[in-house]
Amino acid sequence: MMIPVRCFTCGTVIGEHYEEFEARASEGDEDPAEVLDDLGITRHCCRRMMVSHTDLVDVVAPYQ
Repeated sequence: MMIPVRCFTCGTVIGEHYEEFEARASEGDEDPAEVLDDLGITRHCCRRMMVSHTDLVDVVAPYQ
């Protein structure tokens, strides 16, 4: 998990919610907007960070 701990814009802690968001949204049963509402992430800046995050650790790791 390489998502930033805090939102870049407002400073709210969002890193603790990412694993649950990813698990529930990737199954396809729930809409990502509903998952974020359920987790209590209501600010647009925080929602942007959760939805647009891509985990690049596996891509960059071979070049270390």
